[in-house]
Amino acid sequence: MCLAVPMKVITRDDSGATAEIGGVQRQISLILLPEAQIGDYVIVHAGFAIQKLNEEEARKTLELLEQIALLEDHTD
Repeated sequence: MCLAVPMKVITRDDSGATAEIGGVQRQISLILLPEAQIGDYVIVHAGFAIQKLNEEEARKTLELLEQIALLEDHTD
């Protein structure tokens, strides 16, 4: 299963960036979203930023993902 998650861009270069989620940093490609800037929240799928979103939308999505993870922890 593939999952797209919101991440915050913390550094960037020409076509790539370092993005962070929950204290974990990953290198991502900005080739599909070249307008993304440091501080932006982006949806990342398979290592590619595919959409920008505002901070409130990112937080709501992250909260939902945390709730899903908690539910899965209780079913194991």
